[in-house]
Amino acid sequence: MSHPIIIIGSGLAAYNLAREFRKSDQTTPLTIIAEDSADFYSKPMLSNALAGKKTPASLVIKAASKMAEELSAAILPYTEVVGIDSNHQQVLLIDGQALVYRDLILALGADQIYLPLGGNAGDDVISVNSLQDYAEFAAKLPELKTVGILGAGLIGCEFANDLLALGIKPLVFDPAGWPLSRLLPEAAGRYLAAQLTTAGAEFHFGFSAKNYDHMEGRYLLGLNDGSIIEVGMLLSAAGLQPRTHLAASAGLKVNRGIVVDQTLQTSQPHIYALGDCAEVMGLNLPFVMPIMHCARALAATLAGTPTPVKYPAMPVVVKTPACPTIVAPPAIGAQGEWQVSEIEGGIDARFVDAKGQLLGFALLGAASKEKQALTGQLPPVLS
Repeated sequence: MSHPIIIIGSGLAAYNLAREFRKSDQTTPLTIIAEDSADFYSKPMLSNALAGKKTPASLVIKAASKMAEELSAAILPYTEVVGIDSNHQQVLLIDGQALVYRDLILALGADQIYLPLGGNAGDDVISVNSLQDYAEFAAKLPELKTVGILGAGLIGCEFANDLLALGIKPLVFDPAGWPLSRLLPEAAGRYLAAQLTTAGAEFHFGFSAKNYDHMEGRYLLGLNDGSIIEVGMLLSAAGLQPRTHLAASAGLKVNRGIVVDQTLQTSQPHIYALGDCAEVMGLNLPFVMPIMHCARALAATLAGTPTPVKYPAMPVVVKTPACPTIVAPPAIGAQGEWQVSEIEGGIDARFVDAKGQLLGFALLGAASKEKQALTGQLPPVLS
């Protein structure tokens, strides 16, 4: 029997790759290693689970045992990988075992970024980046009236909208001037903020958090202007940091993420990466659609047909029902300008170049119905 393909990770990238691979190859041994329970759930759904009254148990789509059966795979839950020996094609486990691989796939995901805060309550800052995190987060909410959120990016806005379903007021802090500032032009961002504010959210733009203290049963957040605001809890939504430590310690090339070529191979043969941890041809896109395209391409490569991944235009649907928002940001460094139109019940923003070619868009509210028509006009993200 040949050595197995080993996948480190058990998120959307790992399990979708395994499923796609099994469509073409039912016999090559497959091993999946996870630090957690390895139960299959959709991490992107954590940021809108409250409105759906989802418990941690109900978010689990399939238990690890069921996934092992369906994939004809050996799944090792609660198992820590401490090293990779690329010369001998081995994965090194914390218990001293060395597992030999035919090919190794890193689907390690990303960690929430924690901003450095002064004060005595830094360890009480919450992030929701796993099912266990969600369980701890949800358990604290019933007694709260407010939740502070650090960051008005995609995750921060989604959690803000979700908290409103429980009657909890989100207080969102961001040094930028409007939400989703890296994805939306100012007019569109301010429209989104206005809609979420009408729904019950409270935004504090142009401010950064400096201190977080617990005093006499109260949590106090100190801002850079010297003001202090009481919050029931503080949630960090300041962005994601790809998990690159394991790859770097094995001598693989890393930048923002684990650097891979268009076939998703790292700087070492027989080692690949995909998902939130990977930087594909300079692109680190922590969204569902890039993961799906990578899973299909890499599965074909592992099954014997080398296949470069290609990204079509992939608009991102922001989970903010109070203001439906769809974003297809222009490529970094793209030359052009935003053309913003206010329509009844929404904002239609289009990023065009000097020749009038559509390079990106942001559709809010009633304008979101234009998604399909505009997506067909966009150039591919990676061809």
